[in-house]
Amino acid sequence: MTQARANDRSGRTRSSYKGAPKSGGRRFGGSGGRGGAPRQGQGKGGSGRRTVTSGEFALPETITPALPAVEAFEDLGLPGEMLATLGSQGVTAPFPIQAATLPNSLAGRDVLGRGRTGSGKTLAFGLPLLARTAGRRAEPRKPLALVLVPTRELAGQVNDALTPYARSVRLRVATVVGGLSIGKQASALRAGAEVVVATPGRLKDLVDRGDCILDEVAITVLDEADQMTDMGFMPQVTRLLDQVRPDGQRLLFSATLDRNVDQLVRRYLSDPVVHSVDPSAGAVTTMEHHVLHIDETDKRQTTTEIAARDGRVIMFLDTKHAVDRLTKHLLNNGVRAAGLHGGKSQPQRTRTLTQFKDGHVTVLVATNVAARGIHVDDLGLVVNVDPPGDPKDYLHRGGRTARAGESGSVITLVTRDQRRDVSRLMSQAGITPRITQVRPGDDELTRITGARTPSGVPVVITVPVVERPRRAASSPSRNRRRRGAPGRQGQGQGQGGTAKGGAQSVQDRTAGGRARRGDDAAPRRKPRTKPSMDRAA
Repeated sequence: MTQARANDRSGRTRSSYKGAPKSGGRRFGGSGGRGGAPRQGQGKGGSGRRTVTSGEFALPETITPALPAVEAFEDLGLPGEMLATLGSQGVTAPFPIQAATLPNSLAGRDVLGRGRTGSGKTLAFGLPLLARTAGRRAEPRKPLALVLVPTRELAGQVNDALTPYARSVRLRVATVVGGLSIGKQASALRAGAEVVVATPGRLKDLVDRGDCILDEVAITVLDEADQMTDMGFMPQVTRLLDQVRPDGQRLLFSATLDRNVDQLVRRYLSDPVVHSVDPSAGAVTTMEHHVLHIDETDKRQTTTEIAARDGRVIMFLDTKHAVDRLTKHLLNNGVRAAGLHGGKSQPQRTRTLTQFKDGHVTVLVATNVAARGIHVDDLGLVVNVDPPGDPKDYLHRGGRTARAGESGSVITLVTRDQRRDVSRLMSQAGITPRITQVRPGDDELTRITGARTPSGVPVVITVPVVERPRRAASSPSRNRRRRGAPGRQGQGQGQGGTAKGGAQSVQDRTAGGRARRGDDAAPRRKPRTKPSMDRAA
């Protein structure tokens, strides 16, 4: 797709929502269109930018006034099937980011939304995407809506969140991520899927193979776009966005919006409605934040006692090798732990998350791969065994707890040589933590984290047997193969290859069966001289 086509969006108009500019509706900060080159700092109606603080870019000014927020889902004009599904899922009232953005996204406006982790961003883009796609049918390999996410885990969470609503309006959702069979994903696209949830790398592979064509995509969502840019996906993301419909709708949501996202906003969003639930530092202000000063020699034992608490906990470390070492140590000390990092296969990662969510595993030891896109109900504690490298990582790690209004605590273990760096990080994140000096076995450690002495009895996390029930059906399948083999031989001879003959093939192997066949017995006796061929067939 050429750059010229991508820039066609600069002069487009929108008839799908009220209040759209009649002409010259160029995207903020972009070039081309009737407005000519961008002019920084121009007055009302132009592309002026606010002053910016910390590491975030200045949010664009909205030219066309946004529609007012709503108080109830019933005020949005959603399909009745989706309203019924909202009720059955226990979603009774919109969260602030949903109330503010849904009227505009349902009207076809581009949206730039920022909300703290767990604030309801998935339904904020998912409901309008499904409602505006409902009633249409995708051709093979040509989806109508696209959701791009940075990680497999987030793709799975988005798919799980949207599936009930998609089914209610008879839309098909396909998930396209790395680590799983590309052939099966290509088959799902060839069968037809209105909505595709994808990571950029795998979707690019499928596009290159010709298994997915994006020129019918009318609604594109970028979820956690800043992480996609951090992970080096910008070239893939821009290449994919250049291939979707140039007059389509773009929705960009994230918990943080740093300068890396500015390029995507300026290039692909047209006069977006901007909504920020709160500044990024507020992403974790409802939580308790503790910095525990510890001696380096006490770090392993302190971590073990916290892991042995009653209740689930996520522990973050910097490297996959550190994750594997701590997981092994915890298991040897009687703590039901499992590791999650990029070195695990997708089936392993999926199984580990399932075990953690259902309580089979109580401690998830992870790298930053789990920092986004994982929602676990009633997770009360997140522990930074290794302090994060920047404020954004701290916000997203901590965002695994205190979701959707629940309470939670974020603990950061800090040795003497890390104190200055962590103090600077907390200041940049806008956090004022409670600082406590602790040692293993201290009452304060127990009060803050629920730490206790582990049993010391090694445990083994067994792999749930999910596929075993299918083996019970293996015997009938073997019988079907045996019944089918003689039938195929009869067809090869051009005689007696009837369904009836195939049904009698098991009896035909007995002497009594041959006697009952009469004159037909002689010609059918020959295949029995080659039993190995029967089994192979």
